[in-house]
Amino acid sequence: MNIVYYPLGISIAGLFFSWWLISRVNREQDGNEQMMVVARAIREGAKAFLRRQYKTISILAVSVAVVIFAVYALTGTIDVGAQTSTAFLFGALCSGIAGFVGMSVAVRANSKVAAAADHQNMNGALRVALRSGAVSGVLVVALSIFGVSALYLLYTSGLSFDSRLVPDMIVGFGFGASFVALFAQLGGGIYTKAADVGADLVGKVEAGIPEDDPRNPAVIADLVGDNVGDCAGRGADIFESTAAESIGAMILGAALYPVFGEKGIVIPLMINAFGLIASIIGVMSVRVKSNEDPMKALNRGFYISLALATAVVFFVTQSFLGDTYLWFFGAGLIGLAMSMVFVWLTQYYTDHKYRPVREIAAGSETGPATNIIAGLAVGFENTALPIVAIAAALFGAYALGDASGIVDGGLFGTAIATMGMLATAVYILAMDNFGPITDNAGGIVEMSGASEQTREITDRLDAVGNTTKALTKGYAVGSAALAAFLLFSAYTKVAEIDVVDLSKVPVFIGAMIGAMLVFLFSSLALRAVGKTAGYIIEEVRRQFHEHPGIMQGTEKPDYGKAVDITTRGALRNMIFPGVIAVVIPVATGLIFRAEAAAGFLMVATIVGILMALVMNNAGGAWDNAKKFIESGKFIDSKGVIQGKKTAVHAAAVVGDTVGDPFKDTAGPSLHVLIKLLATLTLVLAPLFM
Repeated sequence: MNIVYYPLGISIAGLFFSWWLISRVNREQDGNEQMMVVARAIREGAKAFLRRQYKTISILAVSVAVVIFAVYALTGTIDVGAQTSTAFLFGALCSGIAGFVGMSVAVRANSKVAAAADHQNMNGALRVALRSGAVSGVLVVALSIFGVSALYLLYTSGLSFDSRLVPDMIVGFGFGASFVALFAQLGGGIYTKAADVGADLVGKVEAGIPEDDPRNPAVIADLVGDNVGDCAGRGADIFESTAAESIGAMILGAALYPVFGEKGIVIPLMINAFGLIASIIGVMSVRVKSNEDPMKALNRGFYISLALATAVVFFVTQSFLGDTYLWFFGAGLIGLAMSMVFVWLTQYYTDHKYRPVREIAAGSETGPATNIIAGLAVGFENTALPIVAIAAALFGAYALGDASGIVDGGLFGTAIATMGMLATAVYILAMDNFGPITDNAGGIVEMSGASEQTREITDRLDAVGNTTKALTKGYAVGSAALAAFLLFSAYTKVAEIDVVDLSKVPVFIGAMIGAMLVFLFSSLALRAVGKTAGYIIEEVRRQFHEHPGIMQGTEKPDYGKAVDITTRGALRNMIFPGVIAVVIPVATGLIFRAEAAAGFLMVATIVGILMALVMNNAGGAWDNAKKFIESGKFIDSKGVIQGKKTAVHAAAVVGDTVGDPFKDTAGPSLHVLIKLLATLTLVLAPLFM
């Protein structure tokens, strides 16, 4: 029996499990009628945005598929064009399904979490939120494994292609996933942060009303944004990671066919498949006691997943890699350790318990300018330790693989390390989705006028959710770094490049263009948030001015108008940054050829990782500095407690507003951009040669 049936079967079982999990979540009790009114408004707004967004993405994806086919046809390789464009569309479709279903479950779970909190059931609220988030995690990874396994099986058993050639044929699947992920993350990020900035600046700063106050016309748009940005966008991001990195590892495995045979090609799918099982067990084990910190319960589940994933890597490497398995098991352990290290480093730079966030809070004493300076300083500082960790992981994994004595074993060691880091992807994505679900639950509780005891439970869960969202961004950067090296190595194999010589003028030009693209893309993403936020700010101000009864509680705001304006603005402003992310690398490769494209990819990857680290953790630190002040635990240099509605808090709100598009739009979009560039150049490598 073809060994790819094992990951294929596990992926199908994972799809059935996600369906079972959806049915379990749907059976949980909904909130009261006031809660359901708010929940329905969020659900309708999120679905309306995604329908319009995916319609736009579909048109773009079909256009790109036609261009891919046409370009290959013009070069006389029409069969390769058909294979690549078909795989591209299949990857795009699977990515879209994963994001849409995950978001749909999230917008149904928020009221159920609020209802559990209303019954003073902390454990019930936490488990509903985590399991709802796990639906997306399981579905994303299962669909990714299913898509790659099905294509591999089709080409090997169905069409009788040589298994060593198939990974190159299905790389279009990863490109399709990357393409959808970029627009899903970028569009969702623009929406969520534009709505957030508009709600905060006019609501909190100008009108002086609390967060999630029902009088704020932008509050529903803000809650919708949590779902379309953090749930749908991040789901597409992780789908793209697992698909593209599996295919990249399979390409390197194919080069070792004389040593490992087909097992070397299929091993990435096996690690992902059994890692899926490990994460499911971790998710289902989570329980919290009434007075326990919910973060401790989530950490226990993560450590269970990590321990089981370690056993998975050992079992799979021992079964597939013969006498050299211990070297590659060690490389896998490095990848698993990387996931923990990045979680810890992100926590250090974004948690109020530690120096960086407290420095930003202290900077708020002297106004917004010093708050922003302190935040940027933290952002730049936080690149050091993660880069050391990435370098150590790559060096260690390469050295262990090379010690196996196999030619190209070092590169294969880095591939196994990448798969090890991705083994817990389901649990990581469940924790990420936990954040927007609990945030929405808190908004529903606030807008429905629930009791203080209920709000206390959702506030505790929301605080944990903010931490988990930050941690998962750190994990995403770490995995993107390992993946980028993996895909870069695969590109050099396909393009038959031994050395990338930066002393050559075309190669140096390509490298400069790669660095420039990262900055240009980041600028356009931030500008898109600013422009879209401007639309929503004007609308909220208009409603407050024309309907003074809103602030007095005698008139209801027009939430739908704010949602529609944000939707149109986000979709309009996401297209240009996404298009240049595709056009510039293609033009570079066609004009300056394959080695210049390698230089482009190398430098864009390095600069992109650094920029993503700055934006993600500076934004997270600004956010938590504001929350630290709001908690009433911040004591200024004069020994005075500073809290809400103080000058210090106002300065922190400005810093948080600056950081919002950093951490939720440009930063996460850069993770996707890095991998999109790698899969794009990999797909088009034959045209650049």
